[in-house]
Amino acid sequence: MKNKEVYRKIRKTNTWGNLISLLVFFSVTMMLIVITAVAFLNYMVEAKLIAQYQTFQTYAAMSEDAIGKDAEQKTLFSGLDRSGYDYLILDENGAVLHSCGEDTRDSEAIQARLGFLSRKLMVYKDRDQTYLNVGDSGYINVEYTRIMDWFRATNERMDDLAAENPGLFISVMTGDEPMEDDNTGHFEDSFETSGQGVLFPYSATTEIDGEILKATEELKAPLWMGLPIGETGCVFVGKSYFSLDMNEITLFLEVAGFLVIIVVIMILVLLGISISGIRRQRRVVNYFFTDPVTVGHNQMYFQIKGEQMLRKSRYKTVGFAVVNLVFVNYRNYVVCHSVAQGELLLKQIYQVIGKNIRSREMVAHMSSSDFGLLLRYDNQENLRMRLEGLIRQIESVDPGHNFAFQAGVSLIEVKRNDSGKALHRHRLDLSEEYNNACTARSVMADSEDSGIAFFDEKIVADRRWQDAVIERQKSAVANEEFKVYYQPKYSPVTNRLSGAEALIRWQSPDLGFVTPYKFIPIFEKNGFITEIDHYMISHVARDQKRWLDQGYECVPVSVNVSRAHFIESDLAEQIRDMVDAEGCPHHLVEIELTESAFFDDKKAMIDTITRLKEYGFAVSMDDFGAGYSSLNSLKDMPLDVLKLDAEFFRGGAGDRGQIVVSEAIRLAKSLNMRTVAEGVEIAEQADFLAAEGCDMIQGYFYAKPMESGDYEEKMKAGYLDPREKTEN
Repeated sequence: MKNKEVYRKIRKTNTWGNLISLLVFFSVTMMLIVITAVAFLNYMVEAKLIAQYQTFQTYAAMSEDAIGKDAEQKTLFSGLDRSGYDYLILDENGAVLHSCGEDTRDSEAIQARLGFLSRKLMVYKDRDQTYLNVGDSGYINVEYTRIMDWFRATNERMDDLAAENPGLFISVMTGDEPMEDDNTGHFEDSFETSGQGVLFPYSATTEIDGEILKATEELKAPLWMGLPIGETGCVFVGKSYFSLDMNEITLFLEVAGFLVIIVVIMILVLLGISISGIRRQRRVVNYFFTDPVTVGHNQMYFQIKGEQMLRKSRYKTVGFAVVNLVFVNYRNYVVCHSVAQGELLLKQIYQVIGKNIRSREMVAHMSSSDFGLLLRYDNQENLRMRLEGLIRQIESVDPGHNFAFQAGVSLIEVKRNDSGKALHRHRLDLSEEYNNACTARSVMADSEDSGIAFFDEKIVADRRWQDAVIERQKSAVANEEFKVYYQPKYSPVTNRLSGAEALIRWQSPDLGFVTPYKFIPIFEKNGFITEIDHYMISHVARDQKRWLDQGYECVPVSVNVSRAHFIESDLAEQIRDMVDAEGCPHHLVEIELTESAFFDDKKAMIDTITRLKEYGFAVSMDDFGAGYSSLNSLKDMPLDVLKLDAEFFRGGAGDRGQIVVSEAIRLAKSLNMRTVAEGVEIAEQADFLAAEGCDMIQGYFYAKPMESGDYEEKMKAGYLDPREKTEN
């Protein structure tokens, strides 16, 4: 889950959002540029019209004094006629009192507003094509499409003129001084700017000169303005012009173009930064998903990408197998060679596996010697054959070594509803499936051979049982649910009770009666076995003290102490203090060690055994003969009792084991050790052991493990001839 959270954070830092923001910024900026351009053009229109409006205000004021006065009227109007404006003087009924120029009005008077001060005035449209309009809001505005049409037409005329007179134009890029014209033979100082942005001198020919003037004539938009003339009721109507020449339009477009270029450059820079961010993010994701050893996919890629793939709808009809593939003896290889050589080998193994991976499958290096595989499968047998073939390939990666690989498999089957339709895997947890595969592999953990194990319900049941035991272990000790059973040991010569072994049983209110083999291995793995050792020693010492107080003739009782306990340097003192706390004599408690415990720290073991003997405890070796170092252990360990493993007696007294048992008894006597034969079930075995001088026999031939009350009866009797029993 932490890996997924980290991946989500990385994905949240992606720059796609920045790109979208960039596009929004670009759109808004371009819109602002357009709005600014429109506002600027409107400002130019309004500025020029307002200037003419103010001029007409002056003319209207001058006309007020002349109306009704013939002499002054003629004098004043003759002066206005020379102003160069076309105008009309209308009376209150709209009749023309005086006019100058042609009346080209094409509409009735329209109430309009002009400029940012919202001056109200009467306007008339002109019959000529106009570039001005009065909108619904009453403001005078520019018809931009017509202006652009005019601009394009002007450019076309200039292009045609340039094509017809190739020697006429001089490039702006040269920046040359006025040069001699091929057509005129003289220099000119006056230059004009065409729509194409080139310079050219005036031609000496009237025809070309006229064409140039025609091509570069200014844009004029006529509009009639009506202003009241004082209190006379008359109206002064003047013909105004909004005009733009090529230089103004070109300057306007150049400024707008410059702004656009600046914005585009800025956008490109930001776009480059965003793309660079995307590339950096992808590199981070690749690094996040790359295993440094194999330079392939890692555990996070397997869990995140694998889960994403399995949850897709198009894969719901495909069966998948999650595989935990483990290099069994990898640690040994590293010890014998080096970490670098080991990592190189892992990389080679990854490459071999990768060549066997098909479409819609994946492999990843999960940890030190583990690989995770996600494979498609149609049936379990074919999958097993495929994995066996894969294991054979990677076993031979280095022909000079014998490698072993174990595969645990968890199957993700296609699930269907009652109608047969495949169900989605929206809630599938690949980590859980991989854990199941690891669990299946763990059943082979005690083996060093290659193998394949499939996760099934039996494994689930075993894991649930382990969980149930672990959940209850502490409360079981606190509630004394563990019961001490005793199995007597008898002398095969005298048939008298000579000792006993304390064995544990669990009477659980939830789980019922539980035999040791169902919970002791679990306690040995999780370390709780040390608590059980304390429990057993204390209870045996308590029982022995109680029996002594009741007058029983007590014999030594052996208690198993796990090898895990011997890592504690003060173990001898712990045992002494526990026995003393119950008031039991030390010689009545025998500490029993399994032979496997002698494979650990031998020096610490010898030291603990020596101190136990100093405190008066007897020490025995259990399961002698079950391991491979028994004789070497006997050489060094100061033991008191040697217990012969029950396997010696499988097959009857005539077995080859007689020779081994006989020599083991003789060896123990030579080392001043007593011998106990466990697992004895028939009279022939007992007779043989008696003849060989075995000190004690423990087994069903004499008695099964029993509760403390039954064991008290055995102590009372003291003597038992098993040949006289009707039942064991």
